[in-house]
Amino acid sequence: MSLLADTTTDTPETQQSETTVPDAAPTATIPGASAHTDSAAAFVPDQSRAERTASFDVADFPLPSGREEDWRFTPVKKLRDLLAEGAAGRLDLSTQLPEGVTTSTVSAADARGLGILPPQDRAAVVAAAAADGALLLDIPAEAELDEPIRLSLAGQGGEPVHGHLVVRAGRFSKATVVVEHTGSGRYSQLVSVVTGDGSDLTVVSVQRWADDAQHLAQHDALVGRDASYKHVSVTLGGEVVRVNSNVRYAGPGGDATLLGVYFADSGQHLEHRSYIDHNAAHCKSRATYKGALQGATARTVWVGDVLIRAEAEGTDTYELNRNLILTDGARADSVPNLEIETGEIEGAGHASATGRFDDLQLFYLQSRGISEDEAKRLVVRGFFADIIREIPLADLRDEVTAAIEEELASTAYAAPTQHTPSTTNKEN
Repeated sequence: MSLLADTTTDTPETQQSETTVPDAAPTATIPGASAHTDSAAAFVPDQSRAERTASFDVADFPLPSGREEDWRFTPVKKLRDLLAEGAAGRLDLSTQLPEGVTTSTVSAADARGLGILPPQDRAAVVAAAAADGALLLDIPAEAELDEPIRLSLAGQGGEPVHGHLVVRAGRFSKATVVVEHTGSGRYSQLVSVVTGDGSDLTVVSVQRWADDAQHLAQHDALVGRDASYKHVSVTLGGEVVRVNSNVRYAGPGGDATLLGVYFADSGQHLEHRSYIDHNAAHCKSRATYKGALQGATARTVWVGDVLIRAEAEGTDTYELNRNLILTDGARADSVPNLEIETGEIEGAGHASATGRFDDLQLFYLQSRGISEDEAKRLVVRGFFADIIREIPLADLRDEVTAAIEEELASTAYAAPTQHTPSTTNKEN
């Protein structure tokens, strides 16, 4: 890989995966790939989320122009180097590994043999192909870790970097993995998670890049039978950051939660996409993303896709996106999508809302002697609080809270607050 590793454990031999589900991790292009060409058909959205391409072959993903459904919100012209094959750059990697947790480097073929999900866009497939293998993080079966596993990736600028991280959680294990991104760089990343049956895994991805950084990421999870998986994305830095979080189930009884917190300043494009593929019966999912924006050119995007297949009876799912506009000129795009192929479900729904501050909240705080700027910061803290509470481990919650406080400390609000907030809601 194009990473410098400084780990606290020895490198073991790669072990055989405990749970492999070939049907849940297809390696060939799925139906509908013919729509992804340079013809006019490339710009017609697929009829179903299931039709989109999923493949380990770079040739199956032409360079996007920005007119495709998957890329229409993204500033593709700025990302040409990351979407092209080949890279010469590197990131510095440091790790903190609790006892029993190991890392090793495996080949691309061995990584596929673990049952990982195939890439679903150009950036992810290029990352997997150009990474020169994958870094495998192994959590032993039945391990219950009281401290988080930490991987810190620091960019030094320069050439584009491609990386592939595979996280394997053994049966009935319980762990939290924190992946932090800092510094300056251009990074294309694939993170592949495979959770064993009955396991409980939380992955926290923190993007605190420098202002000039670019980061394209796909974080996939194959959730084992009766397993719990939680993915938390905290995005506070970078010029262009796009994180795709995808989930599929290896058996019934799986529970997946996708959470996101993002704060965009002027000049930042922060994009989050989630896709939960309910392909097994009696599984549950929740997706909740919240963002705040300030600055005339601040831009955020959230696209949430949920597919409930015909065989996924007993599904229980809900997705929610909320965006808080702090200044004039900021723009938040929110697109929830729900596709249902069976009526035999427990429940399914989605909601989306984008608006300004609540004037009544501000009036209440100011009537008690709090300045307008501080009142607005208190509202933002409360806005994010319910998601931060979902992060396991008090120390980790404090770290995320401190990062948001640092962002708020430099905030200068310009939006007028004398009028009734303009709010857009989409509820189903």
